[in-house]
Amino acid sequence: MATRPCCKKYGLPLYCASWVPFDKIQQNSIPQQEAKEETTSGEDSNGIKQSSPLVPYLVFGGGGGEGRSGVPNALLLAQFDFSTASLSDEPVNKLKTDGELPYRMAVHPGGEGLVCSFPQNCKWFEWDMPSGADSHKLALKSSEKLLGPLENVGLQLALSFNLEGSILAAGGEDGHLRVFKWPSMDVILDQSDAHGSVKDLDFSSDSRFLVSLGNSGPCRVWDLKSSSVVASLPRGDDEMFGFCRFSRSIDNEILYITAMKGKHGRIVSWNTGSWRRAGSTQIVRDPISAFNISADGKLLAIGTIEGDVAVVDSGTKQVLTRVKKAHLGLVTAMAFSRDARALVSTSFDSSARVTITESKKQSGFSMWLIVFIILIAIISYRLHWCLP
Repeated sequence: MATRPCCKKYGLPLYCASWVPFDKIQQNSIPQQEAKEETTSGEDSNGIKQSSPLVPYLVFGGGGGEGRSGVPNALLLAQFDFSTASLSDEPVNKLKTDGELPYRMAVHPGGEGLVCSFPQNCKWFEWDMPSGADSHKLALKSSEKLLGPLENVGLQLALSFNLEGSILAAGGEDGHLRVFKWPSMDVILDQSDAHGSVKDLDFSSDSRFLVSLGNSGPCRVWDLKSSSVVASLPRGDDEMFGFCRFSRSIDNEILYITAMKGKHGRIVSWNTGSWRRAGSTQIVRDPISAFNISADGKLLAIGTIEGDVAVVDSGTKQVLTRVKKAHLGLVTAMAFSRDARALVSTSFDSSARVTITESKKQSGFSMWLIVFIILIAIISYRLHWCLP
């Protein structure tokens, strides 16, 4: 597995991962005209021309923890080459975090930097990009900016920015839910007993709602305008909720929640108008350990404790891509590239893997086209022999 170009081992257990908004970082760092000269022009899946970095960056976090295991704790930058479908053999940048283990991260969508969760607090890191001929190179650096309300608060199991990057939410291992305006860190919501322990959270597309999941009890939906709970979504019989994501559509938005029933992993859909359960579909036969959604809301990603990865159509719940044993250990994090062409996943086994989704979507379309042509041919043949 680890010898495949799309899968690399980076020498430390990986707990968090994200694609880097390189174009936003470039715009923030150098004049716009220079940024255009340092990027290549390409087309997305819809044929729309856009500027993009030569080779996209990804950021990972992980390590051996506080013990003396000899495995360092660090934030890593790697690159993925779409032309060869390969990850860089070694990290292109490595920022050690000493005895502190990076456990969760939230990358600011505007390219300002990233928030990382450590055992006792959260820290802010900034992008470091030289100007001139090396302006396509990227590194991470520690920041002097302090996140006062997130210092000495214990481990945060969930971190998330809203789509605009104007709100930051953090959910603690102790069940404390905190929501702030960004970058002022003014408090929007502070609920010490939101859950027994906050496992996951996500913002609705319009940033009005925040959904949070705990290790027990119902899933809660918070109205950020009134800072109150507007819905408590109950679990079904013998169900255990895992992760949550909104559908990224302002009109008729859907809330997806992963659930375990017995040994099977399911996706449960909820209507955000009535907050009633709209459906439930079994996807995998193993417990789900990671979950995410693409920026356009069309694809869902599931990772299991057995190291399997699945890409799912959010509408039909059909599995479009399934990679058995994508990792040797359980999947710890997943993230789609912004254009949904690829999915990155990480694991305790120190591996990062990028799964291409674009070709699968194209091949699926081709298959249906072939079936359609065959049906037309059969109908034409029968009409030819039946008509006088």
